[in-house]
Amino acid sequence: MSAGRSSYDVVVVGGGHNALVSAAYLARAGLSVLVLERLAETGGAAVSVEPFAGVPARLSRYSYLVSLMPEQLMADLDLDVRLASRTTASYTPWSRGDRTGGLLVERPEGDATRRSFRELTGGDEEYAAWQAFYAEVGGLAEAVAPTLMQPLPSERDLRARVDERIWRDVVEQPLGHAITDRFRDDTVRGVVATDALIGTFASLDDPSLVQNRCFLYHLVGNGTGEWRVPIGGMGSVTGALARAAVDAGAEIVTGAGVSAIRPGPDGAEVTWHDGEREHAVSGRRVLSGVAAWVLRILLGEGEDPESKPVGSQLKINFLLDRLPALRSGVDPAVAFAGTLHLAEDYTCLEQAYAAAAGGSVPDPLPGEVYCHSLTDPSILGDLAGSAHTLTYFGLHTPAGLFDADPGARDLAVERAIASIDAVLAEPLAGCIATDADGRPCIEAKVPQDVERDLAMPGGHIFHGDLEWPWAPSRTRLDTPAQQWGVQTEHPTVLLCGSGARRGGAVSGLGGHNAAQAVLADL
Repeated sequence: MSAGRSSYDVVVVGGGHNALVSAAYLARAGLSVLVLERLAETGGAAVSVEPFAGVPARLSRYSYLVSLMPEQLMADLDLDVRLASRTTASYTPWSRGDRTGGLLVERPEGDATRRSFRELTGGDEEYAAWQAFYAEVGGLAEAVAPTLMQPLPSERDLRARVDERIWRDVVEQPLGHAITDRFRDDTVRGVVATDALIGTFASLDDPSLVQNRCFLYHLVGNGTGEWRVPIGGMGSVTGALARAAVDAGAEIVTGAGVSAIRPGPDGAEVTWHDGEREHAVSGRRVLSGVAAWVLRILLGEGEDPESKPVGSQLKINFLLDRLPALRSGVDPAVAFAGTLHLAEDYTCLEQAYAAAAGGSVPDPLPGEVYCHSLTDPSILGDLAGSAHTLTYFGLHTPAGLFDADPGARDLAVERAIASIDAVLAEPLAGCIATDADGRPCIEAKVPQDVERDLAMPGGHIFHGDLEWPWAPSRTRLDTPAQQWGVQTEHPTVLLCGSGARRGGAVSGLGGHNAAQAVLADL
């Protein structure tokens, strides 16, 4: 398929969710927009698939929850998307000598949460510390969230609106300091810490503060930090975005592999291939939904192995015939409804980081499990009521582990299942469904798979380390692109993906902010 014309106001490279957000906003504003997507379908990492032969369950293959996408953005684009709250925020099985139990955090928190903290810690002090900390984090989120769809605020202005202690704890010093200072229990510490490590390979004491930035993004969404389940799977989100873009007049060409971007003073030329022949199209502005590392290659700057991002995650999708029983005796429908923490005590997290940094797959392997079908049975199709999905997300599994050892992938999957089995009253294997060919319904993705499937360098789910969502001191804010945090070295080429300053996760912020910069400039 070819483009309908040879020039456009805006050419968007890549068809992930951010690219579609840009296209929808710009086309609604009356600009001519072309989206070029390398794969056969748009959506990037936010897609739903039926990964198991002969099984109708549609799983969110890569991205799986939504928090950062502003409700205002969804309203602006009239998105037909429903995000459902999970009744359980988290459940963390624990074992202390001959005592076993589970730390339950309800949504909203109530008496059961308080009792759960008391059973684990022997008193109410730790829960009081928990409430105080997250109240302060909530104040930080309430200050930051409204700015995400506005030009970049200054660090000074935001700091003046936030409690001094929480600013220091989250923004100025390694997060591990605040966690160990505020909390005494190793399990509670670990539950707090995990939000800093999703897709981020770092010690909690890392002086770069990359873990702090990850933590902030996981707690700031819509001012509440709540992570919700998209009804119909992640594909329902990007499907709605694609419809919004096309309905507004944007053109989308799939199977279009972009090979070069040549910027000029008044626009840029984009070269792409449809599998049979090469095409060229020009745009007054080009928006890049691909990672900045890939963009530099398209601009002719070549590959730079030293600056290539390094992803760190193990994603496993399971289909189960039934939910397994837990050793703690809790109702599986409660434990699996939210985030089930596995081997994520604070000391376990730090030991796992040290093991992985030393070149070994951690044992035990820390990770988290989610059962989206408890919140959204529709993804099971005809299996609703007789099966369940299970999503595992492993921490401290950097890409280098799998480059160095061909057997590390199977070992990581084995240790992920072992971490699950450690909290169960029965082996998970006995609950895993089989596909039409009699194979277990297990699909595992390591960073190398993400890079191969989605061209995300290093399999990094954020396109690279996250940045603070504000303008640091002495930042130049002379142009609309700089003011919105989407600039590159070329004035006619802007970032619209996860690599934008306020990119990362399924938020649409990179797309929205790039669109606003274009509208202010053209």
